[in-house]
Amino acid sequence: MTAPFITQLTGFVDDLRARGIVVGPANLIDAGQATAVLDLLDRESFREGMACTLLHDNGHRKVFDSVFNLWFPLGAGDRSGDLDDAFALDADGKIDREAVRDRLAQLLAEDSPESEAELARFAAMVVAEMGKYQSTRDSAYSTYQAMSAIDPQTLIARIAAAMAVGAGNDADGRDPVFRKAAADRVKQFRTMVDNETKRRMAERNGRERVSQYAVPHLPERVNFLSAGAADMAEVKRTIAPLARLLASRLEIRRRRAHRGAIDVRKTLRASMSTGGVPIDLVRRKPRVGRPELVVLCDVSGSVAGFSQFTLQLVYALRQQFSKVRVFAFVDTVDEVTEFFDGPDLDFTAAIHDMIASARLITRDGHSDYGHAFDGFAGEYLDALTRRGALLILGDGRNNYRDPKLDALAKMVDHTRHAYWLNPEAATHWDSGDSIAATYSDVIDMHECRNASQLAKVIANLLPV
Repeated sequence: MTAPFITQLTGFVDDLRARGIVVGPANLIDAGQATAVLDLLDRESFREGMACTLLHDNGHRKVFDSVFNLWFPLGAGDRSGDLDDAFALDADGKIDREAVRDRLAQLLAEDSPESEAELARFAAMVVAEMGKYQSTRDSAYSTYQAMSAIDPQTLIARIAAAMAVGAGNDADGRDPVFRKAAADRVKQFRTMVDNETKRRMAERNGRERVSQYAVPHLPERVNFLSAGAADMAEVKRTIAPLARLLASRLEIRRRRAHRGAIDVRKTLRASMSTGGVPIDLVRRKPRVGRPELVVLCDVSGSVAGFSQFTLQLVYALRQQFSKVRVFAFVDTVDEVTEFFDGPDLDFTAAIHDMIASARLITRDGHSDYGHAFDGFAGEYLDALTRRGALLILGDGRNNYRDPKLDALAKMVDHTRHAYWLNPEAATHWDSGDSIAATYSDVIDMHECRNASQLAKVIANLLPV
C-alpha cells in the first residue's frame, strides 16, 4: 500500500472509532492485509472487504456505509459526462425531463448489470442538472430537489408498467407485485442520488462539515427525545442483542454474589487464633432468589418513546427477576402489568391497548408527577418490598404543579433500591417546568438519553 492510501485507510478507521464503532488494532491490520487481495478498482468489493474486517455489529452497517462514501467517494468532479441528445436534451438544449423519466423507468425496469453504469451516470446527471440551487455563498446540491424534479411517484408507475410489459402481463403495471418492485428500484436510485449529492457537497464544503449531517448516529446513540419514527425503529432492533448482553452481565454478577461478600468483622475476629492474620475468610450469607422489580413510567407524548423502549428492554430481561410489575401514568397512575403478560407479546399492540384502556388520565392530560406519586403511595405502596427495586421513567417535567416530594420519599423508603432514569440531558434538568434536580435530592436520578447510556445504567444499578 502507498503512503497516501494508508493515510486514507487509517483516517477512515479513526472516523469510525469517533462515531462509536469499536475497531481494534487487529481489525485495522486485517483490513490492511485484505487490500492485498481485493481489487481496489472494484469499489463494492472493496467496501464489503472493509466491512468484513472492521465491523462486529451488522446494526452499524448504515453508519459504516455513510462514512465509507465520504472517505472513498465514487469518483471526483463532474461524473455526469456527455448527455445523450436522443433522450436527455430538448430542442432548446435543455434537460428534457419527460425523456429522462422515460429512460430512467426503462433502466430501472431492466435491472441488469449493463444498466448499473448508466444509472450511476444518470444519478450524477440528475444531481448536476436538477438538484443544483444557489445558496447564500455558492451553488449547492439537494437530494430532495433532484428527486422532486423526476417525480418519483410517476416514475414508479412507469417502471411498473414496463415490468408488466416485459413479463407479458396485461395489468398495465397495477399489479401490487410490480408496484412494490418498482418502489424498491426507485428507493435504490434515490440512494444513488443521495450519495452523489453528499459527494459533491463534500468536495465543496469539506468532508468534516458534511459528515456532521450526512452520517447518521449509531442506533444505540440516537437521542430518545429527538428520534423520529425511523430512528426509533432502528433503536428497537437493538433490544434483543442488548437484552442478551445485559442478561449475561446480571447472571455473572449473580454467580459472584452467590458466595456472599466478605464479612470483615467476623473474618478479623476469627483471625485472632492466627495472630491477626486472616487465613479463613468469613462470608456473609447471600440473599437467596431473584429480586422483584417495579417500573413506574410516564407515557405522555414527550417521553412515550423512551418509556416504551425501556419497558421492552425490561421485559426482555424479565427472567432475571422473580416478579415484574408495571405502573404507568400521565396525570394518574394505574397498574398495567396485565397488558404485558403472555409469551408472544406484541408490544406495540400492548402499548396501544394500555393507553386506550388503563386509567392514566383523570384530570387535564398533562403530566403530573406529583399526583401520580401521591396516588401510587396511597394505592400501591404494598407493591414495593425491601428485596426489590423501583425504577421510575420520565423527564420530571411537572407542568408547574405540586411535586409531592413526601409521596416520592415514602416510595423510596419502602424499597431496597430506587432509581430514576431521565431521557433529558442533565444540563436541562430544572429548566422550564422541569423539577428533575429537585426530585434527584430524594431519589438517585440518572441521565439516559440513548440506548447506550440506558444499558450502562441498567447493567450497573439493577440488583442481583
